[in-house]
Amino acid sequence: MLHDSMKHEMPEDAGDLGLHDPLAESFPLSFEGRLLFWIAIAFSAFQIATAAHFIDFASQIVRAIHVGFLMLLTFPLMALARRKSGAWKAAAWALALAGVAVALYQYVEYLPLTLRAGDPLPRDIVFGVVALTTVFVAAWVVMGPALPVIAGLFLAYCFFGQYLPSPLNHRGYDFSQVVDHMAYGTEGIYGIPIYVSSTYIFLFILFGAFLEKAGMIKLFTDVSLGLVGHRTGGPAKVSVISSGLMGTISGSGVANVVTTGQFTIPLMKKFGYRPAFAGGVEATASMGGQIMPPVMGAVAFIMAETLGVEYHEVVKAAIIPAVLYFASAFWMVHLEAGKHGLVGMRKSELPSAAKALKDGWFLVLPLIVLVYFLFSGYTPLYAGTIGLALTVMLILGGSIALGLPQGVIRLIFWVGLGLVAAAFLAYGNRVMLVAVAGLIAWNVLTKGGRESLVICRDALADGAKTALPVGVACAVVGIIIGTMTLTGAANTFGQFIVSVGESNLFLSLVLTMITCIVLGMGIPTIPNYIITSSIAGPALLELGVPLIVSHMFVFYFGILADLTPPVALACFAASPIAKENGLKISFEAVKVAAAGFVIPFMAVYTPALMLQDGGPLAETIGYAPAVAYIIFKAALAIGLWGTAVIGYAGTRLNPFMRLMAAAAAATLIVSLPITDEIGFALAAVFAFLVYRKVRRSAVSQAAGT
Repeated sequence: MLHDSMKHEMPEDAGDLGLHDPLAESFPLSFEGRLLFWIAIAFSAFQIATAAHFIDFASQIVRAIHVGFLMLLTFPLMALARRKSGAWKAAAWALALAGVAVALYQYVEYLPLTLRAGDPLPRDIVFGVVALTTVFVAAWVVMGPALPVIAGLFLAYCFFGQYLPSPLNHRGYDFSQVVDHMAYGTEGIYGIPIYVSSTYIFLFILFGAFLEKAGMIKLFTDVSLGLVGHRTGGPAKVSVISSGLMGTISGSGVANVVTTGQFTIPLMKKFGYRPAFAGGVEATASMGGQIMPPVMGAVAFIMAETLGVEYHEVVKAAIIPAVLYFASAFWMVHLEAGKHGLVGMRKSELPSAAKALKDGWFLVLPLIVLVYFLFSGYTPLYAGTIGLALTVMLILGGSIALGLPQGVIRLIFWVGLGLVAAAFLAYGNRVMLVAVAGLIAWNVLTKGGRESLVICRDALADGAKTALPVGVACAVVGIIIGTMTLTGAANTFGQFIVSVGESNLFLSLVLTMITCIVLGMGIPTIPNYIITSSIAGPALLELGVPLIVSHMFVFYFGILADLTPPVALACFAASPIAKENGLKISFEAVKVAAAGFVIPFMAVYTPALMLQDGGPLAETIGYAPAVAYIIFKAALAIGLWGTAVIGYAGTRLNPFMRLMAAAAAATLIVSLPITDEIGFALAAVFAFLVYRKVRRSAVSQAAGT
C-alpha cells in the first residue's frame, strides 16, 4: 500500500512550479511514478550502503554511480512534473538511460580507464561526450539556463581560449584532452563537488528527510509558538525561530520556505503583518538555515574539503554570524510589530513549549549525537551515518514502544535500545545493520509498526528526490572547476581583485560581493560558492584576509543572492503563499536580512567575529577581548540598522533620526579607531534623542488622559 505522500496528484499548475523547486511535488500515482519511487529508494539504499561501508567501491565508481542515479531520476521526474508526453517523455527516458550507460561504462572500465588516463580511446571520447551532454541538459531542466550557460562558457574557453587576447588566452587544448579531463578522473564532472554530493550532502539530506517524516517540523513549530507566539509580533518571531531550527536539519532555503512558510506566512498575515513583509521574513529566516550549523546547506562539507580543514573549524567560523543573522531578523520583526501595534496570540491558545519537548524529546537526540560526533573529531560521513541510523532506530523503536506496557518494560526496552546504539562505537557498523534489521522484523508484525516502515520507506524516496537539484548542480559545476584546473583561468580574475585591493581592500570586497550576487541570481548557493571561492578566495587571501573568512564571505553573499532583486528565488517561492508579488517580498527581505550584508565585511576587518586569529584589533587588545568587542559592536550596528530601516525604536522616528542611526551603524562596520569612536558617539546621541522623544510621548499621553 502506498503512503499518503505518494497519493497526491500533481497540481494543475505543476508545469509552472518554477525552476527553484521543480521536484517539490510527490511522486505521481502511476506506473511510472511508482517505478521512479522505487528507483529513488534504491538510490538512497546505495548511498547508505557505501557510507556505512557495507559496499566498498573505489571513490571514482561511487561518484559515477551517483551521477548515473541522478540522471536516471532527474529526466523522467521532470517530464512528469511538467506533464510531458509522447516524444518528450521518450527523450527523457533516453537521456536517463544514457546517463546510466555512462555510469556502467565507468564501472566496467574502471581499471583500464585508470591505466590509459591521458590517452583515451575513441569510445572513451564518445562516452565522455554523452556524460557532458546529459549533465548539461539535466542542469538546464532542473535549474534553468543560467548555470549550464555559465558552465558552457567555461567549457568553450577550454576549446577556444587560445584565440583570446593576452592575458585571457591559454596555450590551447585538443578536443580529446578536454573531454578526457572533464568526463574522467577527479578534475571535471567527478571532482570534489560530486564527491561531497555522493557522500556528505546526500547523507545529511536523507537525515533531514527522516527527521521531517518523524515530526521534527511540528516539534520546532510547537516550541517556537510556545516560546514567543504570545509576545509582540509573535507570529513573525515564530517564523524566525522555527525556520532557524529547521535550518539545522534541512539547510535548504527554498525547501524551508515551502514547508514552514505554509504555516507561518498565513499566520503572520492573520495578525496584521503586510503580505510582502510576511513573505520577506519567511524567506530571510529560511535562507538563514544555510548558515546555521550543523548542516549549513551542505556548503560546510564542501568548504571543509576544499580548505583541507576539520569540519568543526567551519562550524566554529559560522556560529556567531549565524546567531547574529537570526537575532537581526528577530529584531526587525519586533520593530515592525511595535511600529504597527501588532500583538501576539493568546497564550491559552498556544501549545506548551515544555510539553512539546517532553513529548518529542527523542527527536532531538539524533541532532545532539550528530553535533557531538562532528565536534569530537569524527568524519562528517561517520557522524551522518550514525545520526541517520539513530533516527531510524527511534522511529522504528518508538512504534514498538507504543505497543509495550507503560512502566518498567517500556523503560527496559529504551535502555536496551540505547545500549545497542552505544555499541556502534565499540563494534562498528555491523551492529547498526543488525539492530535496524531486527527492528524492521519486529515492526512488520504490527499494524503501527508497518506504518512506521512506510514512513521510513517514503523518507528514503523523498531524500533522494530532494538531493537531485544539489547533485546535478555539483556535477555541472565540476566542469567549471575542471576548466580552472586545466587552464588556470581563476588567476586572471584573481589578479584583477588583488590589483584593486592593493589600493583599496573595501573596493575588492565590494567587487567580490557584486560577483557573488550576480552569479547567485541564476544559480544555487552551492555552485555559486564553488565558483566564487575558487576565483576570489585565493585573491582575498593574498590581500591578507584569512582563508576561511574569505570563503565565508563569498558563501554569505551567495545566500543573499536568493533574497536580492530581481531574481530572489526564495522570495518568489514565498510569493504564492503570501499572495504577493515576489519583487515586493524581495525588497522587504533585503531589509530584514540587513545583518547578512554587514557581518561578512565586519569579519574581514576583524576575523575574531568568526573566531579566527589575526586582524589589528586582536593584535592590539588580545584575542578574547577582540571577540567580545566585535560581537558587541556587531550587535549594536545591527540594532541601529534595524531602527533606521523600520523607522521605529519605541516611538516612530523622523527622517533625521533614521539617518543618524544609519550613519552610526555604517561607521561601526569598518574597524578603524576613529570610525568606532564616531559610531559610538552617534549611537549615544541617537539613544538620547530616542529616550527624550519616548518620554515626551509618554508625558503627553498621560496629560491627555
